[in-house]
Amino acid sequence: MNSTTSPDLVSLNAPKTALVVGASSGMGAALVRQLAREGYAVCAVARRADKLEELAREVARTSGSHGGRVVVYAHDVAEVERVPELFERIVRELGGLELVIYAAGVMPKIGLKEYDTEKDLDQLLVNVGGCIAWCNAAANLFQTTRHGTIVGISSIAGDRGRKGNPVYCTTKAAMNTYLEALRNRLSECGVHVTTIKPGFVDTVMTQGLPGLFWLISAERAAEMILSAARSKANTRYVPRRWWFVGTVIKCIPSFMFKKLNV
Repeated sequence: MNSTTSPDLVSLNAPKTALVVGASSGMGAALVRQLAREGYAVCAVARRADKLEELAREVARTSGSHGGRVVVYAHDVAEVERVPELFERIVRELGGLELVIYAAGVMPKIGLKEYDTEKDLDQLLVNVGGCIAWCNAAANLFQTTRHGTIVGISSIAGDRGRKGNPVYCTTKAAMNTYLEALRNRLSECGVHVTTIKPGFVDTVMTQGLPGLFWLISAERAAEMILSAARSKANTRYVPRRWWFVGTVIKCIPSFMFKKLNV
C-alpha cells in the first residue's frame, strides 16, 4: 500500500481547507458545521452517505454568504486499503489541505461478563486502524508541504484500563501513544499533532449511559477542539477540567483501581 501523496497535489496558497473523518454525527458533524461557518472548504467523510448528504444540505442552507463549502465522501474507515487513493482525491478536490481531524470511533455496549472478540476487533479496526490509515496519509502529505495540523479525538477512557469496556480503553490508549509518536516525528517538519481527550459529550455514543456528569454538547466540544488545535496544544482534555479527573485517576494504585466501578 502506497500512502504517499504527490507534492504537485498541494497548493501552499490554499488555506482554510479541512478533512473530518467520522463526520456524520456527534463531534465530527459539529466540527464540519463550525469549520464551514468559518469559511473552510471541508471534506466530510463517514460511512453513512445519507447523513453526510443531509449535513451538506444543512451547511449550505445555514452558513450564509461567507460560509465555506462541504464535499462528502461515503467511506467505511475499516476499509483501510482504500485510504491512500481516497485521500489523494480529496486533496485534489479541495485544492490543498491544512487540517485533518480523525473523529471516527465506536464503543459498543459490553456486559461486565461479556468477552466478544468480534466486537473487540471491530473497535480495534475503527478506533485504531482507521486512525492510523488516515493520519499516516496526512503525515505523508504534511511532511512534504512542511505545514499542517492533525487532530485525533481520543478519550479520557484511554488513561486507565477500565472494567466497563476493556478494549475501548485499549484503543484510546493506543491512539494516545500513536499520536504522541506522530507528533514527535512530525515536529521536525513544522507539522503539529493534537490529541483530544473528551469527557462526557452529548452524542449517540453516550446516550443511555448511567452516571454522566459535566455533560457538554457536541457543538461546545467542537469549539474547544478547534481552539486546542489552533493553540498547538499537545494534549487537551475537553473540557479542561477533565485534566484534574484524569490526573487523579492515573495516580490511583492498581490494587485500588481494580476495586472501583469505573
